[in-house]
Parts: sequence; structure tokens; C-alpha cells
Amino acid sequence: MARDAGPAARGPELNELLRSLPSVEELAARLPDLPHAIAVRSAQRAVRSARARLLSGGDLGDLVAEARSLIPRASLRPVLNATGVIVHTNLGRAPLPAAALDAVAEVGSGYSNLEYDLEQGARGSRQAHAEQLLCELTGAEAAIVVNNCAAAVLLAAAALASGRELVVSRGQLVEIGGSFRIPDVVAQSGARLVEVGTTNRTRLSDYRGAIGPETGAVMRAHQSNFRTVGFVEEPSIEELCGLGVPVIDDIGSGALAERVPELADEPPVRRSVAAGCGVVCFSGDKLLGGPQAGVMVGTPEAIERCRRHPLARALRIDKLSLAALEATLRLYRDPPTALREIPVLRMLTAGDAVLRERAEAMRDAIGADRAQVIEATAKVGGGALPLLELEGPVCAVDPGELGADELARRLRAADPPVVGRTRDGWVLLDPRTLTDDEARIAAAAVVEALG
Repeated sequence: MARDAGPAARGPELNELLRSLPSVEELAARLPDLPHAIAVRSAQRAVRSARARLLSGGDLGDLVAEARSLIPRASLRPVLNATGVIVHTNLGRAPLPAAALDAVAEVGSGYSNLEYDLEQGARGSRQAHAEQLLCELTGAEAAIVVNNCAAAVLLAAAALASGRELVVSRGQLVEIGGSFRIPDVVAQSGARLVEVGTTNRTRLSDYRGAIGPETGAVMRAHQSNFRTVGFVEEPSIEELCGLGVPVIDDIGSGALAERVPELADEPPVRRSVAAGCGVVCFSGDKLLGGPQAGVMVGTPEAIERCRRHPLARALRIDKLSLAALEATLRLYRDPPTALREIPVLRMLTAGDAVLRERAEAMRDAIGADRAQVIEATAKVGGGALPLLELEGPVCAVDPGELGADELARRLRAADPPVVGRTRDGWVLLDPRTLTDDEARIAAAAVVEALG
């Protein structure tokens, strides 16, 4: 049997092809729109691949196109949220307002006065950038910010009750996402948990009976992701603050925006502050609509104890999140601007006409033979407002022979990925969590997936 002579038989022709290969720098220069380091890495891979291809008898090919195809894809990347879940924990929770994105880019692109007092020319505090705004918006006398709400609760418990008793109602020993449990937090803080009342009923007298010389604080934990209804009772925050010991109020998402009917079931931050809580803890990346952060507002004495605790440094917020939070808080100074510019609030209060127009545009782009507009229910998500159902129109796509699961898989494989939800064999695209531009992209992805 004759043997293949292989690439060596090409002799001068192969040598000429190998000499025609551009250098890595030459090829990288033909990718001017990419950062230099990424262009160089992609060019290296393309040249190496082309050399191996030529040696095995293949063709040179389009090296620029090949280099572009070899650009490393980031693991963390944008997706289109067509699920109708506004604060989607798995999809990054709250999308940031444009002002926050601008602030992150501006602060992150160079140096900043993160911990530098420009007026005094001396070291400053990163907490100074948001404290005044938080006090203005909540009515508190002092404030600090840490990296998330769980950290805020841990720090408050450690600062006010470490080595002492922390009184909590049995009905508030809750677990939220990621197996985060109030009893575990109390244990890690160094406080001794004292349970009072029952699962469904805890009276003020229960708290009074538990408070003594060893009491460091009382904690109220909001039932963020569920509700207890029926034969229930619990004291108001004003009554708890009248017991004469510091109160830590973990209100979860909290409600900083006022006079928004959709937020009626969330505890208002201002009410807890006005009641006299030592520390009120709430999230920055849920209903507030900003970056991941744990906001702590309250009395000067309690906040100062938190500020000075060793955990405060371990849990502190980073400069990019702080820049985004400050920019988001500034929007709250003008309530109409906040409702218009903060995506979470805009989605939460979106009217039927806007949603229907967006859903119909998706249906028309996909084709009336494969899609229709129906009524469905969106949710807030993120462990907030579990009973609130947001009725509205959605675009329902008939996957045909593909089946709903396969169409959903193809949409997730699109660029950018589109994440919807399935119901009764249909794939639903909810316009509430899409912008107009995103809705057009999602519809195009469906057309391609069905093609």
C-alpha cells in the first residue's frame, strides 16, 4: 500500500506559505477595535492554528476572521431577562441606572478621592460619600454602608450585642436565599439568641419578659420572601423601640421610594428611622435599584459602634459599588426622576399600554403565525413582595416541533443569551423586564432559533 507523502512533498510551496504567515504583532494590528492584550492573545492562537493547518496539508484561511473567532469569551456576560422577574437573583438582581454606570466608569477609570479629604489634604473616610445622602433621604442621623445586607445584619448584631443577649421573635427566625439563617448570623456575631413568642404570634409582653441586664438589643427581621397570614400578631416597630433597648431592624429590601403603591407591603425605611431604631439594615441592589450593598442607618451612637467594630473593615464596600450607590441615591432626591431613571422602579410601575406595545412589537417581528400576545403574571423576585402579582401582556411563542425546552435552550445559546420562561408548551417573553431595544434583539433571537 502506498503511503501519503504528507506535507513534506509540497516542498517550496509549503515553505512559501509558512513564510507568508504574518507575525503576531502584524495580525494583532489588524484588530484595532480590540484591547491590545486581547488582540495579541487571539493573534497568537490564530497564527499557531494556521501553522498547524498548513503543516497538515490545509489552507491558510482568513486569519483576521479566525483571530476574531478565538477571542476569549468572558464567563460573566450580559443576558436579556425576558422572565418577568424584576429583581432576578440568578441574573444579577437590579440593573443599574445610567447615572450609576457613568459613575462607575468615571471612578473606575483612574484614581479617586475614595479615602482622601480634598479640602483638608489628609486621609478621609469612604463612608463620607454616601452618608449625607442617606441621612437626607431616610431622616437618620448617621449611616454607613457595607458590601451587602447580610453583612449589615451581622455587623449590627456583633457591634450591639456580642457577648450579650439578642432578643428575636420565633416568627422571624427566617431563612433567605443561600441558606442564610438569622440564628446562624446571631451565632456568628457572638450574641446569645433569646427566642420569644411563637411562630405566628409574638406580643409586646413577650419581649418585655425577656429583656434584662444581659440584653444587648432586640432584632426585628422582616419576612422578605414569604408572609404569615391569618391568626398572627406582632408588635409595631414603634412599640419595640419603646422598650428601652437598642433595636436592630432588618427590613430586607426596604422601601426608600415613597408613594409607590406597589411597595405598600414593604416596611418604609423612614418609618423605622423615625421610630428610633438603633440600626436599620436594607439592601442596595433590590428594590432600591442600585448595586450590591448593605445600607445601615440609625442613631449616631449605634452607627458609631458599628463603624468602630473590627468587622467593619472586613465587610466594607468597594469603590465601584460605592460610586454606583451614590449616583443611585442622588436620583431619589427627585421622586419623578427616580421612577423614570431607576430600572427596577420603572419596571415595577410600567403601565399596560407600554408593555402591550412592546409585546406586540415582538409578536410582529416573530410573526403572528408563531407568536401571540397573552396575559400573564410577572413577579418582583429577589426575596421581596412575594404576594405581589404584576398582571400584564407577554409575547407567547409557539415552538412548534422544536418543543419549548429546545427553543429555550437555543435562546440561551444566542448572543446575547435570552432567558425567558415556559408555560403549557409555550415560551413566554415578558416585556416588563426588557427595554424596547432588548425586545427587538430577543425577537430576532427567536426568529433565528426557529429558523
